[in-house]
Amino acid sequence: MQSNNRPADRPVSRPWALVTGASSGIGAALTRELARHGYDLVLSARRKAPLEELAAELRRLGAAATIISADLSQPGAAAALVRDTGAAGIEVDMLVANAGLGAFGRFDQIEPLRNAEIMQVNIVALTELTRLLLPPMLARRRGTVVLVASTASFLPCPNMAVYAATKAYVRSFGEALAQEVKGSGVAVNVLCPGATATEFFDVAGGRLSPIQMRRLMNASTVARLGYRGIARGERVTIAGLANRILAFATVHLPHFVTVPATQRLLAQDRP
Repeated sequence: MQSNNRPADRPVSRPWALVTGASSGIGAALTRELARHGYDLVLSARRKAPLEELAAELRRLGAAATIISADLSQPGAAAALVRDTGAAGIEVDMLVANAGLGAFGRFDQIEPLRNAEIMQVNIVALTELTRLLLPPMLARRRGTVVLVASTASFLPCPNMAVYAATKAYVRSFGEALAQEVKGSGVAVNVLCPGATATEFFDVAGGRLSPIQMRRLMNASTVARLGYRGIARGERVTIAGLANRILAFATVHLPHFVTVPATQRLLAQDRP
């Protein structure tokens, strides 16, 4: 863990946001956006070195930043992260459950351990963090929970079957939770990015199709649109017009059309 290093001349009343998967990509971009809008940050990810660089950048923006390393693919890591945050004397006003894993390929050809890690991070850890941090928010009658899903949550995705299924869980869970806490002072937002220029595809062992490349967004744009959705009180924020059109189409077109098309789009053996 790292000290807050709060600048001496800055107010002490800024709220704290805990962001998982903060070391790069959308997670890092969201921390910058939150820092600009008055939040202090708890940064969590497996890799500590990029978190240290990010923390220094956020402090230059006037935010306090605390690093708590965590590998959410391991059972018990979510609870340990919440304990460590509390031990640092931090009251979490916003949870941004951004950490996520994926894998390209046919289900039967992906290592079982990898699928287990995807489910642990994308579903189990996300749910545990929400369960642990939501009750204190409800007791204070203020707070925000942001669950990062994906446009893949809107339809089955052959060649990313487990990943898409986990993101469908995140979106369903988040929308249900938003209704449950309506009027409580706590807001729940589900952020659904599309293809974004991050490390995700390299880590997941895949490559983008030409169609995906044409609508690739940068992480800072996704973060800006995501924060705008949070500020507006949206339950679901789909980042970008093209992604909103895609989501609408996948919901309203029959699966016998969309699922084979998605399989071709995500095929990794194309020329």
